Amino acid sequence: MHMSMCLCIQYVLSSLHPECEYIFQLARDEQRCLREITDLGNLSSSSDCLPVWDSVVCWPRAAVGETIHLPCPAVFSVIKNNTGIVSRNCTAGGWSHPFPAYHEACSVEDEIPEESYFATVKLIYTVGYGASLLSLSVAVAILLLFRRLHCARNYIHMQLFFTFILKSVAVFIKDATLFSSDDTDHCTLSTAACKASVVLCHYCVMTNFFWLLVEAVYLNFLLVSAFPRSRRCLWSFALLGWGFPLVCIILWICSRLYFEDTECWDINEDSPYWWIIKGPIVVSIGVNFFLFMNIIRILVQKLNPRLIQFNNSSQYRYRNQSNTTNPCAGISKTGQ
Repeated sequence: MHMSMCLCIQYVLSSLHPECEYIFQLARDEQRCLREITDLGNLSSSSDCLPVWDSVVCWPRAAVGETIHLPCPAVFSVIKNNTGIVSRNCTAGGWSHPFPAYHEACSVEDEIPEESYFATVKLIYTVGYGASLLSLSVAVAILLLFRRLHCARNYIHMQLFFTFILKSVAVFIKDATLFSSDDTDHCTLSTAACKASVVLCHYCVMTNFFWLLVEAVYLNFLLVSAFPRSRRCLWSFALLGWGFPLVCIILWICSRLYFEDTECWDINEDSPYWWIIKGPIVVSIGVNFFLFMNIIRILVQKLNPRLIQFNNSSQYRYRNQSNTTNPCAGISKTGQ
């Protein structure tokens, strides 16, 4: 259950907060308007109403006596879909006040309820991650304390559990850094601690996906052949689960430092460098899905009475017990 919960919450965490989207959209609109004003400034006659940015909408040049009608700015659609119209008259004394007022025409409430909404979401995923952290810590402790449980299969399970534990801790650290105070401008925060917390969070998410991949690879090996009990294979799995995500994270850090060192590195919308992390995750999901389908195919074949070798029933039972515990681990996150 904790896997599904982490998947749902991860989407919330990776999305751009509407408050930040509102701020950045407003900044983009202002820059575009100022460029238009600069380009058209020399073409306007002295009697015209000059283009103006009123902190919300870019009003174009207009002749005296002309009324300009504009739809509600796109920035308001971040919060709520709006189809209203705002107008201004160009008079001899300049622009009139907008009518109707923005909050009336665009149905903008004085108190936007999204703050309480995100506080509720944060409370839900905090409780969920806390429950996962507690239950997984108990599971890891049990696997470590009982020597009879020390085997390759449980070693891999422990690594997967560790990634969930680390991801929960990373989310708590990230929240503590980004939202340590109500006065913190988390949209433009750009400190070393903030960036480090985001990097840690991304690394833990990547290791989580790749240890899921290791689980799927191990299950396939265990089903199709006698899995070699060599430490070299476990080291190979460790390099895939911990080492490869580390390489991707280092490349992403270098890319952000040299080409896109903005804000807290938590906003990846339209960033080509985000694929350094996202690409391997998407590939791992695809490989996981293929391996999962292969596991299902093999299990269906083994359950066919005509193909079961009764003289090897003990080995079959061992493999069946070993693999029915986690057949869905490799596909649990394919919904993202």
